[in-house]
Amino acid sequence: MKSCFIFKLKDDFALNIVYKEFISVEDYNLLREAVGWEKICGEQAQQGLDNSAYVIGCYEDNKIVGSARIIWDRGYIAYLADVMVLPEYQGKGIGRRMVEKSIAFVKAQLKAGWKIKIVMVSDKGKEEYFK
Repeated sequence: MKSCFIFKLKDDFALNIVYKEFISVEDYNLLREAVGWEKICGEQAQQGLDNSAYVIGCYEDNKIVGSARIIWDRGYIAYLADVMVLPEYQGKGIGRRMVEKSIAFVKAQLKAGWKIKIVMVSDKGKEEYFK
């Protein structure tokens, strides 16, 4: 499933942002490095992506600009992981939209009457983002 959204920036420049439920290992590691995280071996990254309940990639003109994923036990606990946006795209609502789509995915899977706890961990200095 692919969604497309147009975001208007303060300088009236439009970004053509497309969200896809996929990200390649290469793009995943590119984002990790761009946000100051260590790159991990391709096989390990692929294993992590493959075993995620949900993965979302954000693209502009086929260029990766952000990603997030959900790790979930399909019961009560889900973990929102690896929310990453290229520094030059931060503050434009991309991360927020990926988080919203990730949470919506989990909620849509719940059976009637079920509750869910979604755990979100932030890097130091980014805590305000999750409030």
